[in-house]
Parts: sequence; C-alpha cells; structure tokens
Amino acid sequence: MKDYIVRATAANAQVRTFAMTGRELVEYARNAHGTSPVVTAALGRLLCGGAMMGAMLKGEKDILTLQLSGNGPLQGVTVTADACGHVKGYPKVADVRIPANSKGKLDVSGAIGNGFLRVIKDMGLKEPYSGQVQLQTGEIAEDLTYYFATSEQVPSSVGLGVLMDKETATVKQAGGFLIQLMPFAEDAVIDKIEKNLSQVDSVTKMLEDGKNPEQIIETLLEGLDPEIVETREVEFSCNCSKSRVEKALISIGEKELKDLIAEGKEIEMNCHFCNTNYYFSVEELKEILKKARRRK
Repeated sequence: MKDYIVRATAANAQVRTFAMTGRELVEYARNAHGTSPVVTAALGRLLCGGAMMGAMLKGEKDILTLQLSGNGPLQGVTVTADACGHVKGYPKVADVRIPANSKGKLDVSGAIGNGFLRVIKDMGLKEPYSGQVQLQTGEIAEDLTYYFATSEQVPSSVGLGVLMDKETATVKQAGGFLIQLMPFAEDAVIDKIEKNLSQVDSVTKMLEDGKNPEQIIETLLEGLDPEIVETREVEFSCNCSKSRVEKALISIGEKELKDLIAEGKEIEMNCHFCNTNYYFSVEELKEILKKARRRK
C-alpha cells in the first residue's frame, strides 16, 4: 500500500487532525542517502512531520521548509514539502552511530544535540514567513508541538515514529499524527483528547498492530465523532534535473566557469535532497559558458 495522509475534523470542527503512514517515503530516503538507523529515524520523523504540515498549505505552489540544526554528530536535517503530498529531505551527516538511549531505543535526541528548529513558509508573498524555536528535547515531535504553541499559538499534539528492522536495517514502520485545537474548542473536548492521548501507544506500535491512518484518527479522537475530510498520497519527490543544475552553473558567472573548463576534466554536481549526481563534460561546460555570455 502506498503512503498517504488523512485529514479529519472532529467535535463539530473544534479539532483538526492529520495522520499518515510513511514507510515507503522513509525507506526511499534511507536508501537514497545511505543513512544509519539513528539518522534514518531523525530524517524519517522530520519527513513525516513536514508532509503533514505541508498538507496544511493552501496553494499548490506553496512550499514549507523545516530546518533542524544541532550541536550533535548529526548536525542537522532539512526537509521541504508542498501541499500536494510531495516531500524531500536530507541529513547533514548520513552515517552517525551512537549508543542507544536509556530506554534502549535509537538516540535521536543525542544525535541532534542542542539547537534550533526553523520553519519557513513560502506562500508567494514578498517575504516568506519564518519562525524559529529552541529545541526542547531533540526528539522532533515534541519540538514541533512546542513550535506550534509558541510561534503559531495553536495548541497541538504531534506524534512521529520510525521503526527499524534490526536484522535488515531497513524501515519497518513510519508515520505520524498531528492534532490541533481551534480557538473555540471547549474544555470538555480538550479533556477528552488529553485522556485519549494518555491511553494510546506510540505511532509505530499502532502501525505495527495493523492500524491504518483512518484507524489511528479514530483512536485519537474516540468519542468526538471524527469525520474524514481528505485522503492524499504522499511520496519522496525531488524536482531536480540536469537542466536545473545547468541553470545553476550559468548563474555562477564566467570566471568560475572558465576556471572549471581550464581544469580540463568532467565535473560532478550533487543534489543534496535526493543525492543524485549530475555530470558535465568539458564540452558541455563550454556550451554553458556561451549561454552565460548570451545572458549578459
């Protein structure tokens, strides 16, 4: 089954909720970047969080960027998403290997360390919206919850999880949920959600038990009459191409292009997001130089 996001409302629109499954998404990212288990968990959590936040965007051309930076060995993770279920991301350091945490689980917080979460929304306005918060735990879900409360003043609860297969080091389960209260939410509704959350298992446990996103929402919003509003597929999608990389080379200027040509050998350009390499021969660089000159 393909990965997908479900959007729902409950309690007469006092609550909005997203839930998703993202195993294929995170496994694709793991394979593309060759990430270690703890990096896969960090990248996978942010990919799922970004996908659900992207689903909140109104315009098809709107873009959301999440930048996680820390002083741990992972250093940082970047994810971008749109409103159509396309998401991509990369870690600064792909192969981090550290001991498990005190609970015997992958130490995502230890890999990230102390740092910041930055959220950038490009909605076609003159200036993109940007908000930044200090990391609270480095576990990502709690940090996104804190971001919503402080930067957007929206009471939220975020759950994210990536479960690795210890034998194959591949992704066994991945997904998440995001619950938000509207300003007019009644105390009784808030109390019910808090009670439900206190009784649910982790996201990956629910997925391992066979629950799909619709059933996760039913569990989270039990007793609040949840109503599914939309279902949308989600996938790792990068819009890079050789022609886009060529445009980037044109923009670096004549001097830099001449220096590359003078070296007399093929160059390699890498896309950070999907880790695809693009190669340009000396002859291709000469043609790019001609295009750069014609643009003047």
